[in-house]
Amino acid sequence: MDEIQPIAMPGTHQKFLAYLEKKKLDKSYKILDIGAGHGAFSKKLYESGYDVSACDLFPENFHYDKIECKKADITSDMPYRDESFDAIMAIEVSEHIIDHEVFFKEAARILKPTGKLYLSTPNILSLKSRLRFLFSGFFYSFGPLEKNNYNGLQHVNSRTPDQYNYIAIKYGFKEARFEIDRVQSSSRWILILLFPLWWTVGKIKRYPSVHNDFRLILGRILFLEFEKK
Repeated sequence: MDEIQPIAMPGTHQKFLAYLEKKKLDKSYKILDIGAGHGAFSKKLYESGYDVSACDLFPENFHYDKIECKKADITSDMPYRDESFDAIMAIEVSEHIIDHEVFFKEAARILKPTGKLYLSTPNILSLKSRLRFLFSGFFYSFGPLEKNNYNGLQHVNSRTPDQYNYIAIKYGFKEARFEIDRVQSSSRWILILLFPLWWTVGKIKRYPSVHNDFRLILGRILFLEFEKK
């Protein structure tokens, strides 16, 4: 079979797999790959020994014939029974949907007790992103929307970990643990240049520190892990 090309940003799948390896997920886990796209990540999970299911808004674009890909709109009811999965993967999916409440509610429903929801999303809190917003009004990886385009591929929703936690906790998850894929070199240089000002203003204004973790101000992509209570 020809190599399946990922839709995600270059290198994201490899970084996310390395992130999952650190989590040491049991090989007996039933995993759902949400927004599976062409099937590149589903294939990697399957070849790693997991029991994998997949779904996407456009299952006709899924190219890996060893896994069934069901049609699913993740902003409505999912086509799976309660407590069907041990883990859910949503790589670069959450920024494409508007209704995160339905997404987290359905994820909680189809996950087994203590099941895990893993997602990746562009980190809008990096210094590169904050500076970009200052001058353009758009965060990193976001831009003007095509108003009549509803193909599901546009980045339509930018949220912080604090905002994700607000919704996730409401629907029965614990507060997220997070990591980053890598440090942005541009954010590192911005920090070096602005650190005295950033530190001084923070002390004077006493801004909440929740968004000033060094991983958040330097990271490119966020990896979030939500555990079902």
